[in-house]
Amino acid sequence: MSTRDHAGRADRARRPAPWVRTRLRAAPSAVLLGAALAFGLVLLAAALPRALDRGADSALRAYLRDAGPAATSLLASAPARPGQDSPQSLDTALATLRSRVGSAFRLDPSGPVHGARALHPRSLSNPELARPETVPPQLGLYFLPAAGDHVRLVEGQWPAGGTADGPIPVALAAEAAETLGARVGSVLVAPSSVGVPLRAEVVGLYRAGDPTEDYWTGLSCLTEACLSLTNVRPAESFWTTAGLVGPESVGRLLDWGVRAEAFWRLPLDPDGMRADRLAGTGAELASFVTGPQAAELASATGRSELRIASDLPDLLTRAQARRFAAAPLTAVGPAGVAGVALVVLCLAAGLTADRRAGELHLLRARGGSRAGILGRLLGEGAVTVLPAAAAATLLAFVLLPTPRWTAALLGALATTLLALLALPVRAAVLLAAPRQAGGRRRAVAELAVLAATVAAVTEVRRRGVAPPGEGLDPLLVAAPLLLALTGALLLARLQPVLVGVLARAAGRRPGAIGFLGLARAARGAGARPGTPVLPLLALLLAVTTAGFGATVLDAVGHSRLRVARLAVGGDAAVAAPVRGTLPEAFTRAAAGLPGVRTATALWTDDDIALPAAAGRDRATVVVADPAGYAELARTVGRGRFDPALLAGAAPGAPVPALVSADLAGALGPAAFPLRLAGGTEFLATVAGVVDGTPARPNATRALIVLPAGPTALKVPAVGLPNRWYATGSVADERLRALVRDTVAPPEPAAGARPAAVRAQAGPTVLTSAAMTAEFGADPLQHSAGRLFQASVAGAAGLALLAVLLTLVRAAPERAALLARLRTMGLRPRQGLALILAETLPQTLVAAAGGMLLALAAVALLGPAVDLTSLVGAAVPAGLRPAALPVLTQALGLAALVSAGVLAEAAVTGRRQITTELRAGDSR
Repeated sequence: MSTRDHAGRADRARRPAPWVRTRLRAAPSAVLLGAALAFGLVLLAAALPRALDRGADSALRAYLRDAGPAATSLLASAPARPGQDSPQSLDTALATLRSRVGSAFRLDPSGPVHGARALHPRSLSNPELARPETVPPQLGLYFLPAAGDHVRLVEGQWPAGGTADGPIPVALAAEAAETLGARVGSVLVAPSSVGVPLRAEVVGLYRAGDPTEDYWTGLSCLTEACLSLTNVRPAESFWTTAGLVGPESVGRLLDWGVRAEAFWRLPLDPDGMRADRLAGTGAELASFVTGPQAAELASATGRSELRIASDLPDLLTRAQARRFAAAPLTAVGPAGVAGVALVVLCLAAGLTADRRAGELHLLRARGGSRAGILGRLLGEGAVTVLPAAAAATLLAFVLLPTPRWTAALLGALATTLLALLALPVRAAVLLAAPRQAGGRRRAVAELAVLAATVAAVTEVRRRGVAPPGEGLDPLLVAAPLLLALTGALLLARLQPVLVGVLARAAGRRPGAIGFLGLARAARGAGARPGTPVLPLLALLLAVTTAGFGATVLDAVGHSRLRVARLAVGGDAAVAAPVRGTLPEAFTRAAAGLPGVRTATALWTDDDIALPAAAGRDRATVVVADPAGYAELARTVGRGRFDPALLAGAAPGAPVPALVSADLAGALGPAAFPLRLAGGTEFLATVAGVVDGTPARPNATRALIVLPAGPTALKVPAVGLPNRWYATGSVADERLRALVRDTVAPPEPAAGARPAAVRAQAGPTVLTSAAMTAEFGADPLQHSAGRLFQASVAGAAGLALLAVLLTLVRAAPERAALLARLRTMGLRPRQGLALILAETLPQTLVAAAGGMLLALAAVALLGPAVDLTSLVGAAVPAGLRPAALPVLTQALGLAALVSAGVLAEAAVTGRRQITTELRAGDSR
């Protein structure tokens, strides 16, 4: 072997071993656990913002889709130009509009709709046409170039040709022709103000491929005849429909409709909308409606009177308000998870630093500088944390795709930085020279936290939630966390006292296990100064945020049910068709349906004439059984009254009546005349005042409630009810099936044909369960609920991890104690009891304290919470404390943590004791 080889080996022998590689090989399990912790926390930090973004986008798009294609379209229209409009000019204008609008927004794949229409339908004087009452039917005319792609001709031919003085060739929907009694070859005559009647000849019949297709939105009555009502009183029904004309008749639409217009509807794709760009999208839409873009489009199409309208700007404004209203409530859960994650990082760093305290002090004693030691620790962390963080961030981006990445990336970077710096910062504190007056600094810090908590809660209660349009309210999000932090600091002070009292009580009982465990818990055995606050804080944050969120969701559920009951008039309601009644077979069978608690049938009419003394022309009258109706009003919470007020009407005496407050003042105590259902006139007298009726939740007219028995004796017609209400858990499908089986279809209107009979409305069935489900179908609410559940699960898991880290931190000292006690005769079961007596008090105290803090947070912050965006309907602002949802969350988390403590004690306790007995006590 050469001299050079010997020299190389000597140099390698003298060269120090690589620090990072050596340390990582020395403790591979700790490295893997640290990487797993960093991976999990970074994954949460990156995933939560992306989940929020996805939920906001899906809620916005569903909200716009539910509004319908008419509300999510740009509708351009211009007055018809006599002699200038043609199919080619309409197509050219459409191409111009598509190019301009399509460059700014994504158009819906369903495609645009364009054409021309007569603005006013004409009444038809043909005597053979159907008239439900005395009003003749009406016909409107449309020219739709693309209609052939959406209908098929079933008889005759498409309209074409025609002379200037002859009938206008039109095609009608086959369903409309059957309803009206028209056929191919019929000449429909419309009187004209100039004396010469206008005529339209039916040359073809068509049938729409899908009448519910978006194409037909806003095209009134082109696929069937519609039953309409006149505006005069009493209202009369009549049929109205529309027909299609050929390209040669575009110029004649002006004669038929007095006025005509060309129109272009451009539907925008809701899937192209993003929640984070609502403000910019709304401003751009406004430019197309009334701004510079609208003027440019009018010039580009050559139609100076072009007008563009859309409901989208208002829809986007409401969507933005909904998003901002829900933002504080959806952010409380993730904020709690972030707080617990920070605690876990601190605990993990403290555990690692304490485990390596001897090594770090030895390096310092051998001349290592603090900066050098901390740099090496930072290098260890970089090798462990950075790959795990990068993998977690990539996984979050892959699993939760969304176009926005800034918030997720910032969250991942912040968490990665905290994971990197936690151990070096803890080591720096450990290597620092001890300072005096630590208790004074702790007191000052605790007072600062208390002052910040009081200020935050006071400010939220004073000003309420941030006004709409200002986004996330940081105070409403931070206040529950500050309350949990204050509670943790307070419990850290009180827990030794409380557990000490229990220890003294246990000391007076036989057996030393309970006393010893509680005494060690009171002293905080195995913990460094100040560290008992961290596991307490983790548990309190988890319980407080979970309890606050559970209270919000519970209040949302109850508010939905309350709103649904008010809208339905109970838990179930059935209304007979117009001028119809409900048979006795139905009311008797419905009262026996499973889940029905109370049921009542009543008669009601909204158009009852009042005497002149009432000061009102018309009133809503309700005739019902007093007892059943009073129970219904009590359950719904509207129109409560004492049923005794409507009892005791003697024969020949005026019928007692409950009236609304305005009528009570006008009528006074004197009897007043009433006429119901065309019967004879009778007298009624005011017996009390009610604030409304479940039968008419949105009624604005005066109200009169009469007892069924005395009223039916005077007017027998009111004994046949036209409405039925019930309370209880009534199944929607079962009730609808019963209505189909027992309530006969409505009688056909005079002169109506079979298609017309099918078009008449049948009984209306409503249930509060179905309406509550409809309120809760909003993706915005689903997203908030899912995010809350995920946040509770994440916070609970991290809180359990914090407790287990605390147990691991105290494990060596506890194992040494148990080893000594084992030599003194301690049995294994007693060792397990000792561990539980030492560790469970903190868990139970934290669960109880978190429950109280959650209730306090709801009581203090509840008045500032508005649940309208989560309920799906307008509800009064405010949130009331509810013990059950908070108790459920607290007990669930306490059980989870207790099970974890028990498992840790059972699995690791015996092994640690055996190790100590074999190796001896070197402490």
